[in-house]
Amino acid sequence: MGSRASAPKVVTVNELRNRAQFNARSCKEVKDKYGQTENGLYYLTTASGVVYKTFCDMTTAGGNNIYGKCTVGDRWTSQQGNNANWPQGEGNWANRKTFGTVKAATDDDFKNPGYYDIEAEDMSVWHVPNNTPVNHWNLAAIMRYHTDRRFLHLYRGNLYQLFHSYPVEYNVGAHLSNNGPSIPIVDDLGDKESTKNVYGPYSGGEIEGGFISFRDINHERSATAICFGVKPKSGNVEHYCIGGCGFFHEANPLQCGDFTGFAWNGYGTHIGFSASKQTLESAVFLFYC
Repeated sequence: MGSRASAPKVVTVNELRNRAQFNARSCKEVKDKYGQTENGLYYLTTASGVVYKTFCDMTTAGGNNIYGKCTVGDRWTSQQGNNANWPQGEGNWANRKTFGTVKAATDDDFKNPGYYDIEAEDMSVWHVPNNTPVNHWNLAAIMRYHTDRRFLHLYRGNLYQLFHSYPVEYNVGAHLSNNGPSIPIVDDLGDKESTKNVYGPYSGGEIEGGFISFRDINHERSATAICFGVKPKSGNVEHYCIGGCGFFHEANPLQCGDFTGFAWNGYGTHIGFSASKQTLESAVFLFYC
């Protein structure tokens, strides 16, 4: 687990064509059934026979992936702006809509059928700088970590089902008492403190490193989808959790969108509640393991 490729491998047209002959539901099945061990692009097939292309992380734990203020293209949160009449936003955390392409996943939102089709046990997360070519994702990542508690068994194997249990909607509950699960992580690149420190200095006393957390609600009853690398201890989750719902009470448009309140004290300034520029300018990839 967590081994690094020594150099990016260029996949030939013939290799990619050969991979299209595989018949598998997950990257793990491709690895186990066909002996493939290289990170890279592969074709998978859903239970209903839909074939799609995705990136497989074969070196962490067997793998699959996702990545994004309230404008067109902000598809994980809301393309309708900050709107109290749109409490769930796009709802893409709990639906079967797909969008984007794997090749452009560091430039644009991406969701493939594996999000709802694969039945997994755990997940891995990579934070990769924007505009990084696909064959450099592993080496360019600024943080990588995974879970090993088999927690997805509790949610029928994927995040699609988890977010049906914990919908990302405005006014769905109160902060802390109605938050979703927080799962301990194993670091592959980085550690608890370095992950925690990418968020704003004011956030430091409100979060605990070493976790990935789901459906966290702020003081104003607005929900965020995922807190990467941390567990919130306060209701200011908009500053360290991504994938907001469709409405945030406070300071529109500062508190809105996928990276909800990450630029509260200036874009990328890393002061107050503002996250680092490196964090704001990185894609977040979610892999099923």
